[in-house]
This record gives sequence, structure tokens and C-alpha cells, in this order.
Amino acid sequence: MINSETAPKLSRNELLKASNPILSGTISQTLADASKDRFSEDDYEFLKFHGIYQQDDRDKRKTGKQYIYMVRGRLPGGVVKPSVYLAFDQLSSQYGNNTLRITTRQGFQFHGVTKGNLGKFMKGLNNVTATTLAACGDVTRNVMAAPTPATSPLVDEIQRQAAIVSDALLPKTRAYHQIWVEGVELKLTEEDAHFVDPLYGKTYLPRKFKVAFAIPPLNDIDIFTNDCGFIAIIESGKLAGYNLSAGGGLGMSHGNAQTYPRLADVIGFIKPEQVIDTAKGVVTVHRDFGDRTNRKHARLKYVIQERGVAWFRAELEKRLGFNLATARPFQFTRQGDLYGWQQQFDGKWFLGLFVENGRIKDAGDYRLKTGLRRVAEQFRPQLRLTPSQNILLINVNTNDKEAISRLLAEHGVAVDNQAGVVRLASMACPALPTCGLALAESERIMPDVITRIERLLAEIGLAGEEIIIRMTGCPNGCARPYTAELALVGRAPGKYALYLGGNVSSTRLGRLYKESVKNEDLAAELRPLFTQFARERLGAERFGDFCQRVLLPAATAPAPAPKTAPAQT
Repeated sequence: MINSETAPKLSRNELLKASNPILSGTISQTLADASKDRFSEDDYEFLKFHGIYQQDDRDKRKTGKQYIYMVRGRLPGGVVKPSVYLAFDQLSSQYGNNTLRITTRQGFQFHGVTKGNLGKFMKGLNNVTATTLAACGDVTRNVMAAPTPATSPLVDEIQRQAAIVSDALLPKTRAYHQIWVEGVELKLTEEDAHFVDPLYGKTYLPRKFKVAFAIPPLNDIDIFTNDCGFIAIIESGKLAGYNLSAGGGLGMSHGNAQTYPRLADVIGFIKPEQVIDTAKGVVTVHRDFGDRTNRKHARLKYVIQERGVAWFRAELEKRLGFNLATARPFQFTRQGDLYGWQQQFDGKWFLGLFVENGRIKDAGDYRLKTGLRRVAEQFRPQLRLTPSQNILLINVNTNDKEAISRLLAEHGVAVDNQAGVVRLASMACPALPTCGLALAESERIMPDVITRIERLLAEIGLAGEEIIIRMTGCPNGCARPYTAELALVGRAPGKYALYLGGNVSSTRLGRLYKESVKNEDLAAELRPLFTQFARERLGAERFGDFCQRVLLPAATAPAPAPKTAPAQT
């Protein structure tokens, strides 16, 4: 028994996990009870490990809470088979709100699922060998990998490695399969009460854990925002290995100086065959040293920030049983996606489609959801989801290009000139009305925000100037705002903190420029900044670099810097 006088007080989530280490809660019993419109507060936490968030429609709260569920799929590297995509499309229409939401971790989110349909939805999803296990919760989330198949077969090789790592880091609880696949009314047994996951232990991780693979010079993954990153080192056209990075994370709380975004440190170099052991090793350091008393302080970034990179490397090497080699040179030059038709290394083609804020839907003459369904049915391309919330149709034969373009055009979806450069570089989180953490709007107003900014740039003489702009409804950072050149982070209804100064390669954090800007005052706030940028920029200097050079020296000081800076361009 824990001595409460000497032992630190664990967070509520830690006690819950210890009491039910197979993560079953009373989910199956509540699922079978039609008289209940929601799960308990305890089951709310267990559901996350199953890839499910219990939410309510915040637009309807005046008439009482109407509970709905967001379900997140686990899709390593964003790879989606055409048969799986078609099943997702059908499930979203049959049981959800008839949209698919691409996440910034290359997964799909389904919104608007009701409790009565949740079991049927999950069964249908698992019937096509898809899973939502560990898409949320205190475990390793969806493993990311560079999706763009333009340069060499190494992209596919690294995608395969990411999928293997994803499988290796999955929790082993039997509850997921029995509840959602077998439909068993699961009750905790004596054996279950003593279950210990072979990797995560009895109480899993202190908080979520994120793993990603990137291939320089393209940092489309925002690799330094992850807890554990593998940066591919290509030598003589072959994969020599990976530079390991660790300690990234963006979540913070307004007004709490003990929380802050942080970019990962480059730790050392490993060989390809050492990836799984290394990933597990980094996970276990977080498992054993992460803060289990304060969930706001529970990410690996705080362990590394406070104990130091040298300590972390030594601790990791002790667990691995081998020493990491010195990190090898690499360079990131930019982030983002390619749009339109692009040729692959093997002569086939892929089509990059812009999906505004990741929402695949039909709206008036723009019928992206129907168009993609028809393309998947007729041409069966593999689909890949990008970290910028867009979609790629890959491995397309030359003879099919024109027909696919024509089919999409029939549904109002352009292949060329899909949007302006500012809109193409933008992202927003879902926020209201579904996210319970949202303090302000994001996805619903972002298209209008971009329109106003595009108009403002044109007035100042900066039409066609790319600026990476991201918006979130709260400071948790789901749309990765803190690496953007310009970010709006929700503080209260209609009010946003303004961050400036990230860079095009996503290797630098922006900084707080103004604590609160009203949505309606945004143009007035940005006009003098853009005007000064147009007047004083050096050559082709980007807006983020200009902000760092000119605007930010007098702004609020940044969060604590890493003890070892991440490798830069």
C-alpha cells in the first residue's frame, strides 16, 4: 500500500489505470445499456485508449448536452488502402456526420457518432482490418512517416519501417478486441487486475507519446515537435540509418510558465536495425521518469529539459545496451505538400489534393467526398494522408491521369490552381462545436480568416506571398501553431494570442507577440506588421524570418530553450 505521507500524490488518471490495467472500465456494460446516453467520467478516460473521445455538441448546450463521439483511426504513415477508404467513407455517412477529418498525425477522425451507433461503427471499422487502438490515451499515438512518393523507393522503405514500429508499440490489452470486435460484455477478472503490459507496464505512460519519421530536406512531419523522431540519413542512395531526436512537444497552458512548447534535441545516430529497440527505449524512459503527479508536466519534453540531454542519452544507452553514434549531418529546407499531378521516381504519378483544414466533405458544388469515393471505386489508387491535412492519390498510371482529373472536375474539385499559396499553407484544429477543450473557434472561421489575410496582403502589395498560418482553439497545439510563421491560439471566445516567427523548415519556434487579439481586429493588427515587412524585408526574406530579425527582439521572451539545440539548416 502507498504511504500517502511519503509518496507523491498521483493524478486521478494514474489511479484509474492502476485499478483497471486492461483499460476496459465498464465500457461494454454501458454500451449495452440503451437507457444511458453517455459513459461515466472514468470510462471517458478509458475510452481514449480505444481511440474514442466522448464529446457533446456545444452549439446545443442551451437545450442540454447532446453526447456524441469522435473516433480516431490509427493509420501508420497515413497509408490508406482504397478498400479501407471506401469503408471509412461509408461509415462516416452511415454513422457519423458525413465528413472525414484528416488529422495532423496522418489519421482520420470521425465526428458525430452517437452512443447507439458506436458499437456498430467500431465493428465496421475493424471488419476492414483498421483499428483505433492507441490513437488516443497515455500510449504511443499514430506513428507518422513522410508520405510523398516523389524521390526514391526509400520513401516506401521508411513507410514500412514506421508501420513495424507502430505494431511494436501497440499496447497488448485484450479489452479492445473483446469489446469492439467480439462484442463481449467484459468484466474485470482477477487475472485482468494483475495485467502488466510488457512495454508500458501496469499504468502505461504518464501522458501521450508521439513518434515520427522524416526524410530531409523536407520536414513535412514537423519532426522536432515529436517525443521521438527518426531523421533518415541517406548516403549514396541508400538508407544509412537515422538521427534520433527526442523531447519535442507543443502543448502548453496560457499563463502557466511551467508549461511551454519545446523542440526536440538531436541525440545521436542509429542503424536501421536498431530502430525498434531505440523507440522502445525512449518510451521506457518516459514511462519511468515522466511526472505522474501533474498531467500538465507529464510529457517527455519536461524530463529532458530538466535533466538534460547528456543524462537522457546516458539513460537511453544503458537501457539499449549499446552506444549511439554521433549524429550525422542533415538539412531541412522546408515543410509542406506538393499539389497537382507529380511524377514518382518509378514513372507513375501521384495527385496532391488540398483539403482545407483537413475536412473531406460535400458542400454545394464542391463535392470532394463524393469525388474521392468515385475515384477510389473506379481507379483504386492507394491514398496517403499528409501531416498538413491533405491527401495524396498515389501509384496512378499515366493513362488514368486525365480520367481522374475529369472525374474530380465533375465534382467541383480542381487539380490545378487549387487555392492561393497562403491558404495552401494554412491549418486549423476542429475546435468548436465538438472539442471540449476549445476556448475559441478555429476550423469554422479559418477560411474567412485566410480570405481577410489574402485581401490584406494584396492591398499591401504582397499578393502571392506564402506565409505559413495556423490557428487553434486552445493552447494545446493540435494544428502545430508554434512552428508557424504566424499563429492564432484561442484564449477566449473571439480572442486569440498572436505568435510570430516560426520558419519554413519547421526548425524554430515562434514567440508570443501579443496576448490577445480580437478576431474582428485581426486585419488592423496585422496591417502595420505586413506593411513594415513589405518595406524592410531583405531580398526574398520570409515573413517568419523578418519577424525574428525585426519584430521579436522586443516581444515576450520565448519559453526555455533546449539544452542542446536541434540541428538547423
